[in-house]
Amino acid sequence: MTIKRVGIIGSGIMGSGIAEVAARSGFEVVLRSRQQATADATLAALEMSLTKQVDKGKLEEAEKQATLGRVTATSSLNDLADCDLVIESVVEDLATKKELFRELNHICKDDAILATNTSTLPVIEMAMETHKPEYVCGVHFFNPAPLMSLVEIVRTLVTSDETISRVRDFAEACGKSPVEVKDRAGFIVNALLFPYLNNAVRMLENGTASMEDIDVAMKGGCNFPMGPFALLDLVGLDTSLAILEALYAEFRDPNFAPVPLLRRMVMAGHLGRKSGKGFYDYSR
Repeated sequence: MTIKRVGIIGSGIMGSGIAEVAARSGFEVVLRSRQQATADATLAALEMSLTKQVDKGKLEEAEKQATLGRVTATSSLNDLADCDLVIESVVEDLATKKELFRELNHICKDDAILATNTSTLPVIEMAMETHKPEYVCGVHFFNPAPLMSLVEIVRTLVTSDETISRVRDFAEACGKSPVEVKDRAGFIVNALLFPYLNNAVRMLENGTASMEDIDVAMKGGCNFPMGPFALLDLVGLDTSLAILEALYAEFRDPNFAPVPLLRRMVMAGHLGRKSGKGFYDYSR
């Protein structure tokens, strides 16, 4: 029952990051994107990332080549049939993820673990789309996956002890520090982090201080590596809004209700680093 072959679904920054982590740790990786061209581009980006590490002296050329040799890029879900663990990291939309789990239910072998990298959505709803919900859990890596040490392992009401044990072994083999958490919106980190970020936006909207001074205050006063507005821009304002909406839908806590300014910035397309403009301007 040892995990040897890992499927990664999603060619975004999280999917490619998890693929890099798993391949460098010795696992065979099947990286699936909807289009073969996108899958190939993700593999090329992985090669570029590894090349930079070689140039910096953090990775040997032989290890780079061995890592790349463990990764296969594909556009077909059927190529995941022999994977021991499949981690999806597609768009943070419950309907999309549930449909994907329905498809994987018919493709993957019976003892394969199906996992989601969701940061807030209910894992149990994805699990119940399969005939083996005891083999479904959350495996939440943090961005950037190659650098961040934490992995949240999410246990639903029906996840088996064996599933959790196998996934914990996988995370530890990847050099990560796994923590186990119940299937509740936000899990540990986001349930604590996003009220703080939301209240920082509320403080700005109320005119208490400038965003620059709030960022300086939280770095200097709390020893945080970056302030809340720089972090929101890094995470993505659209992603942050979706997380807050999911938290509010589950708990109805006013601290989770997205501040109007955040919602309006998303409507304006000011999404943070990914769009070139968020609370800060990255276009220059």
